[in-house]
Amino acid sequence: MEKKKISVNLNVDTTPILFTDGIFMTTNEDGVTLEITQKIFGEQQKKIVSRIGMSRSHAKKFVKELSKLLAVTEGNTESGKNN
Repeated sequence: MEKKKISVNLNVDTTPILFTDGIFMTTNEDGVTLEITQKIFGEQQKKIVSRIGMSRSHAKKFVKELSKLLAVTEGNTESGKNN
């Protein structure tokens, strides 16, 4: 089965990259919530910079695809480059 190509529009001026050094995950029978955090410099605190919710089915697909991406790009230090 051939995958369809999807076009994605991105405005880099209004869609920042939010760095994370921590994540809290909660789940129930309906879905998963990810709370993406950053450590506050000089504090023993983290602030939530983003919250993402998804179905359990979508979370399983996300984990599968992220695992494949990490395996394929192992050793690359430049994003967007494939071995």
